[in-house]
Amino acid sequence: MGRKRKGRDISGWLVVDKPAGLTSTAVVNKVRWAFDAKKAGHAGTLDPEATGVLAVALGEATKTVPYITDALKAYVFTVRLGQATRTDDAEGDVISSSENRPTDDEIKEALHAFVGEIQQVPPQYSAVKIDGERAYKRARDGEEMDLAARPLWVEELTLLDRPDPDHAVLELVCGKGGYVRSIARDLGEALGCYGHVLKLRRTWSGPFDAEEGLSLETIDALARTPELDAHLKPLEMGLTDLPELRCSAESAVRLRNGNPAMVVASGVDYGEECWVSLDGEPIAVGRYKSGEVHPSRVFVTA
Repeated sequence: MGRKRKGRDISGWLVVDKPAGLTSTAVVNKVRWAFDAKKAGHAGTLDPEATGVLAVALGEATKTVPYITDALKAYVFTVRLGQATRTDDAEGDVISSSENRPTDDEIKEALHAFVGEIQQVPPQYSAVKIDGERAYKRARDGEEMDLAARPLWVEELTLLDRPDPDHAVLELVCGKGGYVRSIARDLGEALGCYGHVLKLRRTWSGPFDAEEGLSLETIDALARTPELDAHLKPLEMGLTDLPELRCSAESAVRLRNGNPAMVVASGVDYGEECWVSLDGEPIAVGRYKSGEVHPSRVFVTA
């Protein structure tokens, strides 16, 4: 018999404004401790030196993490032009340099090639698995890997500022699996000057915005208090990209038992994924088929 996990049965989302210098896992552990929660997870890793939105799910909200992970996200980042580094950010050693500096117009023109469905090779120092081992572990051992390119949807990539010839501030809006470091590296190569990420901040992720994020100092100060609980956002915030359907109390029982059930539906296509509520409370996520929802995720809330 497995050991019962300690902590509270508490569900919802907390938006953290992650500081530089901490891993995403360390932030999740801090939030879990502060709420004395049984279960916690995050929707989308940020590099240790990156800042901004880290959406942390507690309890039943962890079942909605994939929908935030798949949602669009926005980043504002500074590219250091003229230098390539081993890690594609400021943490790595400089491995190539150039005196060439593009004009603003040249940068704007080059950005067009990075919008839409693109192919992106992850950085050597990334969490991509190679034969079951993280790429960054192999890279630390000096191994040069031939990483396969991966598709990425880029909604927008714009030049926000050019404070001086060596730096360009960009905004990226993209889908799941984007590496900002790869964007900076590939843009530098396209411009013939090299480049790496100097600063990186995630400004929003799905429905969550950095302006509403709590600092770790605030989380520490409010830990284990009702005041911290008041900052928790509802579980269904993780489902904002899915249509909501309503059901009866009888259907709610069936759905929670993992069975298909009748719902009140309008404007939903056959086979479309949706979430079902009873009096505003999330019951399940599933596929709509001929008046019924076939559940794939069931929520157990107090």
